[in-house]
Amino acid sequence: MRIGVLGGGAWGTALAQMLASEGREVLLWAFEPAVVEAINRDHRNPDYLPAAALSPTIRATGDLLEMASLDSLLVVTPAQHMGRVLGAMGKHPRDLVLCSKGIDAETGNLLHHLAASIAPASEVAVLSGPTFAHEVAAGLPTAVTLACGGGEAQWQRLAPAIARPAFRPYFSDDLAGAEIGGAVKNVLAIACGVVEGLALGQNARAALIARGYAEMLRFGEALGARAETLSGLCGLGDLVLTCSSTASRNFSLGKALGEGGDPMALMADRRTVAEGAFTAPVLARMAAERRVAMPIVEATLRLLGGDPAGEVVAALLARPLRAESVLGGGP
Repeated sequence: MRIGVLGGGAWGTALAQMLASEGREVLLWAFEPAVVEAINRDHRNPDYLPAAALSPTIRATGDLLEMASLDSLLVVTPAQHMGRVLGAMGKHPRDLVLCSKGIDAETGNLLHHLAASIAPASEVAVLSGPTFAHEVAAGLPTAVTLACGGGEAQWQRLAPAIARPAFRPYFSDDLAGAEIGGAVKNVLAIACGVVEGLALGQNARAALIARGYAEMLRFGEALGARAETLSGLCGLGDLVLTCSSTASRNFSLGKALGEGGDPMALMADRRTVAEGAFTAPVLARMAAERRVAMPIVEATLRLLGGDPAGEVVAALLARPLRAESVLGGGP
């Protein structure tokens, strides 16, 4: 199987490095000419993954047409640019493995729905889980969910091509669950970063993770995702990782907000994308349309809009006391 990676950021570069770990030739598409040149000349991506010495079997290109004939593509473009990139690929049948985490802000579509509409001849899968790019690139043990819209047959094609001794995929056919976990946890990670920035303590962060997970489950239920999917690697596993470390772009953005940073200035100054900032508005809108209570997501949206962090946290703490609930729509 000829396999390539669409997206030369940290995560795309890490996936290319993982795929090339046994000497396989991997074609990596990057938007920036400087990234393409550095990977091909120096076997480095200094802009996005500077610490990794990349395999010489990775070749970078800025030409999407070079990717068009490959059998499988790992799609790792920022969520808000995925539609445009896929639209330039033509409609040839192939496996599209979506590795970005987010919701299309323009349409409100989950990314696998967007991909299916743009590339109807392709079979779509979703790869998601607790994955810091620098650890995957270093060959550290990682496990992910690989949700296959083509079912067992697609899994049998993709799993051997993607799996490595230190990179272990687990099968699912719940694409909605795999995507919702990755999208919602990005927003919750911003909120956990705010807790860190305000020095509110570990108790508060643990509570926020637990209550945020309840919001994830309720939203997933409303969109047809399975609770068992969200309790696994692509939901709870990814949530715990991303809400616990400044290696997370979303967590570090939230931490800066909690420390008093201006949202617009922080977003303008970031080299890499904190997808949660783009996901929060559409997630809050979709939840409101479905009457799903997501108070932490709503609070995060207020923070991104410039409301003082102390006031937003005080409003959350002042919510009426009630029974603890996970599913069933309660806040």
